[in-house]
Amino acid sequence: MDEHKRPVDASRDGSLEDSFNMEESMAFVDLEDVHPGQIVEGTVVQISADSVLVDVGGKSDGIIHLHDLTHRKVDHPDETVKLGEKIRVFVVGYEGEEGSLKLSKRRADEAEAWTTLESLQTSGQITQATVVEVVKGGLVVDVGLRGFIPASHVARGYVAELDTFLGKTVPVRVIELDRGKHRVILSRKIAVEEETKQRREHVWSTVAEGQVVHGNVKSLTDFGAFIDLGGVDGLLHISEMSWGRVNHPKDLLEVGQEIDVKVLRLDAERNKISLGLRQVQPNPWDTITERYKESQLYSGTVVRLAAFGAFVELESGVDGLVHISQLSEDRVARPEEVVQVGDTCTVKVLHIDPEQKKISLSLKDATEMLAHGYQNPVPVEDNEPLSSLGQHLTAYHAGDWNEDEKG
Repeated sequence: MDEHKRPVDASRDGSLEDSFNMEESMAFVDLEDVHPGQIVEGTVVQISADSVLVDVGGKSDGIIHLHDLTHRKVDHPDETVKLGEKIRVFVVGYEGEEGSLKLSKRRADEAEAWTTLESLQTSGQITQATVVEVVKGGLVVDVGLRGFIPASHVARGYVAELDTFLGKTVPVRVIELDRGKHRVILSRKIAVEEETKQRREHVWSTVAEGQVVHGNVKSLTDFGAFIDLGGVDGLLHISEMSWGRVNHPKDLLEVGQEIDVKVLRLDAERNKISLGLRQVQPNPWDTITERYKESQLYSGTVVRLAAFGAFVELESGVDGLVHISQLSEDRVARPEEVVQVGDTCTVKVLHIDPEQKKISLSLKDATEMLAHGYQNPVPVEDNEPLSSLGQHLTAYHAGDWNEDEKG
C-alpha cells in the first residue's frame, strides 16, 4: 500500500460505526490533501479532558488542544464539540517526536468570521453578537472571534452599568477591522439607531388614520401615555383613554402593558401620532336606552357640581344632569345646599338623548316617589357598565352640557 495512503478506520470508536457507510470505510485518502495552512472538514472521534482527536482523512488523526478549540474560555472540550460531530479545522502543522498532526478549530472559525465581518463592513449590514465579558472601557462580544464595543458606542448617552449587558445578544455594526492587529471594533449604538430608523419608516409607511394598531405603553405622564408602535411613539391623551373620566393615566395603564389603540390623527411633518383607547371599547351611549328607562329610579354618585345643577354618575362613562330646579321641592340657590361630590343618591330619569349623550335626572321626583313607597331604585353597582376598562373610575361628560344649561 502506498505510504501516502491509508484506509479510514471507522471501527476504532463504536459510536461512529453508524455514521460511516461501507463505501466510506473502504475509501483511501491522499495525505497530500491535508497540509499546513489548509482548512478541512473532519470528524470528532475522541474527546479527552484537554484535547480532541479529529479524523481529517490523513495518515493519523489530528489533535486539537483545548486552547485551540475556541476563542472563548472553556473548562472542557465537550463544551464546544460533541463526539461524531463534523467540524472545520485549520491545519497548523506537526508536533512531537511522532509528528502528530496539529489542528485548530479556533483558527478555522476565526478565518470564516473574518470573511463574514469584512462582508458586513462593506455592506453596512447589522449582525447580532453575544456579550461575553465586561472590561474597562466597553464590552467584549462574540462574533466568531473576540470583538470590542467601546463604551461610547454601547448606547446613546452615558451607560452607568455596563454589567446589565453581560450575556445578552445585541445588534452591532462593524466600524473598524484590522486583521494584522486582530482588531474588531463594533457599535451597538449605530446599529440600534439604524434599526429604529427602519422601524419608523415601516410604521409611517403602513399606519393610517382610523386603523387599530398594537402598541406597548412606554411611559406615563399627567396628561397621557406614550405608546410605542414599533419604533414610533404615539400620544394617547388622557381624554381619549376612557368613556369615563380618568384621574391619572396610572389608574388605567402601566408601563410595559400591551394595548390596542386607534389612530386618530397623523402629522408626518411634526412626527406626531394621536391615539385613542376608548374608541376600541364599546361606547356605553350606543346602548344607553337598553339599560336606562325614563320614569325609572336609579342609584348614582355625585361627581361634579356646577352653578346650574349636579352631575350624577350612573356608570363609568355615563352621567346625567340634575338641574338645580330638580334638586328639591324647596328653592335652591346653590347645588351644594342639597348634595356634595361623592354623595350616593337615588334619581329619576326624566329624559334620555343618546345622540347628544345627555340624560336629564331629578332628585326631587325620586325623593317623592320613595316617600310614597317606591322601593326599587337600581343601585349604582348594578347599572351594568359596558367597558371593562376603568369601571372603578369616576366619570362625567361635562363637555356635553353647556355651562348656562337650563335643563
